[in-house]
Amino acid sequence: MVAALSRRALVSLPALAALSACTATGSDRSGIVVTTNILGDLVRNVVGGRTEVTVLMAAGADPHSFGVSAQQAASLERAELLVHNGLGLEEGVLSHIEAAVATGVPDLAVGERVDPIDYTADETAGQPDPHFWTDPVRVSEAVDLIADKVIEHVAGVDADEVRASADAYRSQVDELHADAVAAFEQIPPEHRKLVTNHHVFGYLAQRYGFEVIGAVIPSGTTLASPSGSDLKDLADAVAASGVPVVFADSSQPERLIEAMAEETGLDIAIVPLFTESLTEPGGGAGTYLEMAAANTAAIAEHLAPQ
Repeated sequence: MVAALSRRALVSLPALAALSACTATGSDRSGIVVTTNILGDLVRNVVGGRTEVTVLMAAGADPHSFGVSAQQAASLERAELLVHNGLGLEEGVLSHIEAAVATGVPDLAVGERVDPIDYTADETAGQPDPHFWTDPVRVSEAVDLIADKVIEHVAGVDADEVRASADAYRSQVDELHADAVAAFEQIPPEHRKLVTNHHVFGYLAQRYGFEVIGAVIPSGTTLASPSGSDLKDLADAVAASGVPVVFADSSQPERLIEAMAEETGLDIAIVPLFTESLTEPGGGAGTYLEMAAANTAAIAEHLAPQ
């Protein structure tokens, strides 16, 4: 009996060795891994170059459909800190995030910590809305959350320096919010109505007193597709509200919105906004601050009385 147990113990040793070789310990981990490029920009502003920051999603990536490579998946388990959005945004990366956390990687699901709201329309009603970054006030809160986690988990950073970087960047985000308040005050309340290509501006609407009339894709994810009846319902709502413009993601084709206009005969302007991802530098939304300012300007320009 004892001999049999000893043989089983010996046989298990190589498997245990292999497992430990594949899973980084706390002392083996280094740097910060961030899923989305929007969060990556926030983290880099907080860290200020004091440690390595790896951002998984390149400029223009759709967080709903993005998938990681084997090398990227391995980097998650070697990180000192994993920063992700949560609330179902990174649909193709969730299993890798969960696997990394299971091995002991500290994580911050930012969206879950900034007073998230639920969708209120269509089949998504009651589900958490992950698009918190359309509200600069919540982004300001996120900056402090990131700073706290960096100081707690990343070796070698100076807490005072991280706090100073976070404070400086948060001041810029707060200024962005003040600018948005001033810009949107030029839009009468009865004109503060949004139609988009999918549900992404719920936080902006709540913060600045807009009403979301509907979305061409009746979902919080770009992976869904509208039916003919969806387009008809939205067209009826647009006609009843008198909304003159549909705001579409700058990276998405406009054919669905154009199809709605053709089907109903409505004369609707299509205005691009930056929603799910930053662009390359020079593309109009190379940073979060640039992205949010561009969206504020576009909305104010097209909804304020001329």
